[in-house]
Amino acid sequence: MGERGKILVVDDDQDVRETLRDYFEHSGFDVFVAGDGDGMRKILTARAVDLVLMDLSLPGEDGLTLTRELRSKHGMGIIMLTAAGQVVDRIVGLEMGADDYVPKPFEPRELLARVKSVLRRQGKGAPASGLSTEPRPEVVRIGACALDLAKHWLYGASGEEVFLTSMGFDLLHAFATHPDRVLSRAQLLELAHQREGDVFDRSIDVRIARIRRKIEVDPEKPRVLKTVRGVGYICVSGQSKQPRGPMVTWMIRGTVIGLRG
Repeated sequence: MGERGKILVVDDDQDVRETLRDYFEHSGFDVFVAGDGDGMRKILTARAVDLVLMDLSLPGEDGLTLTRELRSKHGMGIIMLTAAGQVVDRIVGLEMGADDYVPKPFEPRELLARVKSVLRRQGKGAPASGLSTEPRPEVVRIGACALDLAKHWLYGASGEEVFLTSMGFDLLHAFATHPDRVLSRAQLLELAHQREGDVFDRSIDVRIARIRRKIEVDPEKPRVLKTVRGVGYICVSGQSKQPRGPMVTWMIRGTVIGLRG
């Protein structure tokens, strides 16, 4: 990063706040700390930050409420700090717009890696991993929407900007660069630079559901991001290089076959 990244730690435990401030300042970041929602708002009124480390168990307004508020008003990255058993809270937090979560107790080096990953995706993005190196256009159609791969923006059917978390963009980027191809959860996590542990708690499914609410006409009956039972997901492009007619995508024993009318 050219300039120092700015991190806000929101945690009611003073020891945790001081430990994280010392560690991340030593790692080259500017760090601000708050013990509750009011303290968080005072800092954000005076300063712009790149990422918030949000503890879910806070006095008064809890971390989930504050995460929802942050996502509705700001575009910074959000990483939740959760107790080991808060599986439901982690899922709800992801639905509210958090980019990632780290269970307590955590290894500081792992948290640092997660922070760098979220900030990298928010900036110019990390090099594409994985399954294809074929050049792609900067703007790709996904259903009625358009994904700008250079600017990291999603545009709706009427041209309006649709907010995406950094993880949401990375998943749409993976689908956009691998259209009409079934991608397993493990492949999606690899392409989105996420850890394998997400495969087991199925947080990938939560993120896909969130994306569907942004791009599908009817998220309950998706026509763009489809589930392939027992395998993963496929982004149906509906596009063809042949002018003979529309493509119909069929799934036969896990293989995608295009039939033209």
